[in-house]
Amino acid sequence: MPAYSKVTRHGQITLPASVRKRLGIEEGDLVEIEVEDEKAVLMPKKLVDKSQAYFWTRKWQEGEREADEDIKAGRVKTFESVGELIEELDTK
Repeated sequence: MPAYSKVTRHGQITLPASVRKRLGIEEGDLVEIEVEDEKAVLMPKKLVDKSQAYFWTRKWQEGEREADEDIKAGRVKTFESVGELIEELDTK
């Protein structure tokens, strides 16, 4: 169902609550606006702290997916202590 919003004299609009909820947009979030033909397309964006940006790189995310697959497939080991882990590493 379409939602409507009026443009104010300063060019501002209020996103209806139903739209914000559906897109997960919260107060203070950034919204990218792209013009496609005669449409304005809004895309919610989240800021990532620079110290955490590595986590969202393609390479890191591929590693995360690989690790998740290994865990699901049972290709993991657990150790009772750091010493036990070191022993395992030394045997390889």
